[in-house]
Amino acid sequence: MPLRYAFEPRQSRSAALNCGIGLAQGEIIVTTDDDVRVSKDWLTNIAAALEDKRCDYVGGRVAPLFESPPPRWYPTTPGLLWGVIALIDYGPVPIRFGRRVPLGVNMAIRRQAFERVGGFDPCIGRKAGTLLGQEVREWCLRAHAAGLAGFYIPDIVVQHLIPRDRLTRSYFRRWFYWRGISRAILYAQSGLDMESPERSNLDFSSVPHIGGVPRYMFRSALIALRDTVAAAWRGRPDISFERELWLWAFAGIVRQRWKDRRQPASWSRLQTGVRANIIQPPPA
Repeated sequence: MPLRYAFEPRQSRSAALNCGIGLAQGEIIVTTDDDVRVSKDWLTNIAAALEDKRCDYVGGRVAPLFESPPPRWYPTTPGLLWGVIALIDYGPVPIRFGRRVPLGVNMAIRRQAFERVGGFDPCIGRKAGTLLGQEVREWCLRAHAAGLAGFYIPDIVVQHLIPRDRLTRSYFRRWFYWRGISRAILYAQSGLDMESPERSNLDFSSVPHIGGVPRYMFRSALIALRDTVAAAWRGRPDISFERELWLWAFAGIVRQRWKDRRQPASWSRLQTGVRANIIQPPPA
């Protein structure tokens, strides 16, 4: 199959994806990264899952290919820290996406879904010099609001190469800091909970804020700080580090909300399912 190269002048992973989607001619759009290994039946399993579930998008497991053994503090079972290096495993049976979302490194979407809700938001998603993210979560929230359905399919598997420089505490701290910034940008657009976007039903227009941050989050930060110190004192560095990472995410939230403090929030796009980010191919 011929490979087509296209130049996208706007910097960001989301803009690049939208460019590719606009140029693609198939009815199923598959997204992945350049550092994964796929099995020979990967695309076959994707097509079969979309047909079997009669859904709009699917995602699957992402297993690690470690360049070097992971450190002792890295968990061997799925959890919060797996997302830092783009790993995912929701178990051995299919589940409908809702409170859980897929990873863009192993995802397939029907073209009709993009035609209904638009592409990925270029305001979020990886850019050079940052670890911005949340573009897949934002798209899934918009798709869900528009009535689209997606499923996690455990038989759709890729292996993700994990270089040793991503298995450091400093990288994890930086990732969570940018996660906080990304969540704050999403909050400004949608008014969704910065801790649990898919789960919370809070009306943030009535929640007291300090510097653009919901006031209760400062209390949560004090609790996280207490838990960080207490876990370290008890000899539980794993728990201490995980609670510390919440504080790094909070620091990113505070930075971005303070930066956006003079900008009025527009909290309707995701909640009303408005179609956004119409994809157009770049000029020839």
